[in-house]
Amino acid sequence: MSSMAGSRIGLYIHIPWCVRKCPYCDFNSHPVPQALPAARYAAALERDLDEELARVSGSEVASVFFGGGTPSLFPPEIIASILDAARRRLSIAADTEITLEANPGTIERGRFSGYVAAGVNRVSLGAQSFSTQALQSIGRIHSPEDTLRAVEELVAAGIENFNLDLMYALPGQTVADAIRDVRRAVDLQPTHLSLYQLTLEPGTAFFSRPPALPVEDEAHEMQEACIGLLAASGYERYEVSAYARPGRQCRHNLNYWRFGDYIGIGAGAHGKLTQARSVVRTERTRSPSAYLTAIEEGRSAAVTKAVPEQDLAFEFMLNALRLQSGFLESDFVAATGLDFAVVADTMARLSARGLMQRKDDRWGATRRGFDFLNELMGEFLPERRPPATVAFTG
Repeated sequence: MSSMAGSRIGLYIHIPWCVRKCPYCDFNSHPVPQALPAARYAAALERDLDEELARVSGSEVASVFFGGGTPSLFPPEIIASILDAARRRLSIAADTEITLEANPGTIERGRFSGYVAAGVNRVSLGAQSFSTQALQSIGRIHSPEDTLRAVEELVAAGIENFNLDLMYALPGQTVADAIRDVRRAVDLQPTHLSLYQLTLEPGTAFFSRPPALPVEDEAHEMQEACIGLLAASGYERYEVSAYARPGRQCRHNLNYWRFGDYIGIGAGAHGKLTQARSVVRTERTRSPSAYLTAIEEGRSAAVTKAVPEQDLAFEFMLNALRLQSGFLESDFVAATGLDFAVVADTMARLSARGLMQRKDDRWGATRRGFDFLNELMGEFLPERRPPATVAFTG
């Protein structure tokens, strides 16, 4: 199993507030209070980070990601203070990718210049659609014009490395509509595009009161048409929902999918670190108010637990199988400490079903496997795998 010493890790910082909770969203986000406690929360993040320092001694931060919620609700000076606190405590690489998620409807003129001055060098914009009707149908607070203005602002501020989030299979959407959204996105020349199908997740408003969505065959037709258009426009599909110009893959997310290590701070944030011969996961208190109270009272806001040995293969596959490039057998061994024999029979069985393949010494999902990815990943759950001796390697 790979050691933490001298490794490159990610830092995830969760900002839990939104102007309004979207009806499809199952992330840890909460309606913004009347007075946004930005400075108070930034101070809590510093103390939260202090708790992690002993676990990551000797590691270098290769990516920082402000996720949410809506991080662009925080003014540039607060983002700067958070990054400065991280720099004082951690070794941050000179070429670190620093991403800020932004909602086009919360960007005030000039803010991106402030974020750049703070150190942000990559932005992820939640465009979702370029149709006013579609945006209203999924409860978004911004307009297509807001997205266009936000792109103009970030490019003018010197941020040429940016992602656009798009969704398809929206209420009332046709295949032609989905293609039109992708064309308009490509016209803005992002370096990266994320394309997600709208799904009804438990605990969301849409799950309780489902809207009428395109049928499965139509949603699949949308996906195939959009994939083809993105490929023709120079965007390589490198992960099940992610497309990038050459060399512009999201480093932070690649680290997740390669089962790399990362710190997670902020309300509801998750972290994953390799310690000695085990993988340890952390999870922060989800409630922003409970998180702030715990930190300010000198208590930990985190729950820490080791991943059971029998779950390591599934956790690795849950991430690695999302990548188009797949993984080497040695990647599995290094990341989990398990002998490859633990999963060999399962992979052979899935290969026979046309869901997995081995190509140039790399294992990965086939195109059909990508279409049934949840089913494919589920085959690696401990109860689904044939019995095998779990053996850790050096």
